Amino acid sequence: MIQRWSRDQVLALAPDASSRTAGQGVASPARWMLRGVTDDIVFGTCRGSGARPYHTCVDLDEPAYLCSCPSRKVPCKHVLGLLLLWSGEGLPEVPLPPWAAEWVGQRITRAEARAARLDAGSGSGTVESGAADVTPSVPAASGGRGPGPAGVVESARQARVAIGLTDLERWLADQVRQGLAAADPDDWHGLSKRLVDAQAPGAAGIAGRLAYVLGRDGWPSRLLAEYALLHLLVVAYRRRDELPADLARTVMQRVGFTVNRDVVLAGARVRDVWDVLGRRDEELDRVSARRVWLRGRDTGRAALVLTFAPPGQAPDASFVPGTAIDAELAFYPGASPVRAILAHRHSPLGGLLVEGEPGRALSAVPPALTPEEALAEVAGALAGDPWIDSWPLVLAGVVPEAGQVAGLPWHPAEPVPWRLIALSGGHPVTVAVEWTPDGLRPLSAWDEDGRVVLL
Repeated sequence: MIQRWSRDQVLALAPDASSRTAGQGVASPARWMLRGVTDDIVFGTCRGSGARPYHTCVDLDEPAYLCSCPSRKVPCKHVLGLLLLWSGEGLPEVPLPPWAAEWVGQRITRAEARAARLDAGSGSGTVESGAADVTPSVPAASGGRGPGPAGVVESARQARVAIGLTDLERWLADQVRQGLAAADPDDWHGLSKRLVDAQAPGAAGIAGRLAYVLGRDGWPSRLLAEYALLHLLVVAYRRRDELPADLARTVMQRVGFTVNRDVVLAGARVRDVWDVLGRRDEELDRVSARRVWLRGRDTGRAALVLTFAPPGQAPDASFVPGTAIDAELAFYPGASPVRAILAHRHSPLGGLLVEGEPGRALSAVPPALTPEEALAEVAGALAGDPWIDSWPLVLAGVVPEAGQVAGLPWHPAEPVPWRLIALSGGHPVTVAVEWTPDGLRPLSAWDEDGRVVLL
């Protein structure tokens, strides 16, 4: 039996604020002609504005949603309302109605077909917890330098990138020679555009964030550090053939060379029970990006699952913050691999396994690190990839304050985490955070009873 989600976890699934409000309006037993739950399926029939009621079903393993209403939002208000009823007082355990059983059967059939295709294509790509990753060769990560038309095209791009990065190196030397007081955001914007034209979008992204440094406390030292990271990337790209293979892959990706998704999935996978610590949405150029942070219970590995959605569509909602999933992740190659793709889910999924239930019993609170252990982990990650700008951590036994936690400051863009402070009440708690060079961002925390609180 999957542990019931909290109200915060359910509302975190909503694609927007209006859906959250509408979902709470539907979360009334009087609106539902039928509602029930099995081991991992929540279902119900809701009265709507039309003559026919709406059939609503949620597979908690993914989660995945079904609703016969005309809404294009995923999940819709009926799904949210049904989940809110389940998270509150629970739902009766009754057999699946035929329409829900048909949908579940179709999902099982598709999942079995996908698993068969993956097994046929990846061979023995799965590794057990703690095993080493196997990643593609440097040519695969850098686009390839082999013969043939693809190799010629990629070599031409590499030459164009090299010219763009040489221009960047001269620009950086001029900036340091003139002094930081002459820094002009308009120059940074033009530099970013030139790097995009040189087909180095990764370097352009690093240059594009320079403008956010100005105006902050201690901005001269921070700006100089950003210049140093850009110069390091330029030199590393020029000398990539001399670097260890993993570091060379990291450099190529930081410059902007992408790794094909199929290449990542063809590599080794790491199976673990992954705690979903939190997620953050941000708007990029004409797309919405969702960053989901996870940590493995056995491996202790950090993972970032990054998904994108076009305008008007909800981002991927398959990871519910505060839950744990038994899954295989395939990591992008690199010296400090953190970005990953969900390769396969195992059952039971979508929540913590409860003490006394069949299968493995897990503590409600994930394994955590002392502040010293957390800083050592971040230092190790930066040693492999100096351009890392965020990393998920779970801190144990810390007392949060308005300006800091465990001696580490909060990110200046974050409001004072009053909810976390109230949860703590001046006592040590376990809290999940996102480390960044500018400070920590709170993700989630656990109270004295082991219940998760999303921040």
